[in-house]
Amino acid sequence: MKGIILLSGLLAFTGVTYAETAEEKGLAIAVEADKRDTGWRDQATTMKMILRNSQGAESTREIRGKTLEVKGDGDKSLTIFDTPRDVKGTAFLSFTHALKSDEQWLYLPALKRVKRISSSNKSGPFMGSEFAYEDISSQEVEKYKYKYIKDDKINGRDTFVIEQYPQYKKSGYTRMVAWVDKEMYQPLKIEFYDRKKSLLKTLTQHDYKQYLNKYWRPGRLEMVNHQTGKSTTLLWQSYKFKNGFRKRDFDKNSLKRAR
Repeated sequence: MKGIILLSGLLAFTGVTYAETAEEKGLAIAVEADKRDTGWRDQATTMKMILRNSQGAESTREIRGKTLEVKGDGDKSLTIFDTPRDVKGTAFLSFTHALKSDEQWLYLPALKRVKRISSSNKSGPFMGSEFAYEDISSQEVEKYKYKYIKDDKINGRDTFVIEQYPQYKKSGYTRMVAWVDKEMYQPLKIEFYDRKKSLLKTLTQHDYKQYLNKYWRPGRLEMVNHQTGKSTTLLWQSYKFKNGFRKRDFDKNSLKRAR
């Protein structure tokens, strides 16, 4: 999460415990999470994506990614598929924003062309996975309204439970419910509710490790679609920070240069 408005800063200064209303406390939790995950500059990752259909049959993809932290705006990210052969060289570029529409492009090597992802398609599946395009953009504070619900435990860990209501256009969700770890200020579980207000998906995040003595990252993500029976696992194999990436590494030409 990035991008802190003045009210958010005041709430963060006064602290989560002193927020007066459920909405203020929910916002203060989101702001504190953003504050703790700011300053890493850039990161490079390698990962595996495992797709499962409703019968449990699996297919695996190997992916590289890089992300640039942008002051005053959302992150820029580039994702490159290395295997299997039918998706090798496919690249996805995303510029995240707070309230205006994210900008996203997909390079399809078979067609040798760049396709812009329409803002009306943000709820569509990303590369056949159970992650939507809007799930894989950075989660700016201003993208949502918040409400604190309760304290809870997950696997013995103390969490805040907060609701998030998307404020950007064309979201596929009416709300999300997040269990935020009180020590790491990172989500352990998120429930996604569709436009009919029915539970659509659940994301759980596991095997967190701390990098640079500050930043927590998960080693495994599990996204389960309750309506289709399909699921997707993301397994992170490596994280590397402060690589010296620049904005030119994330322009549209970088999609065609991706290897």
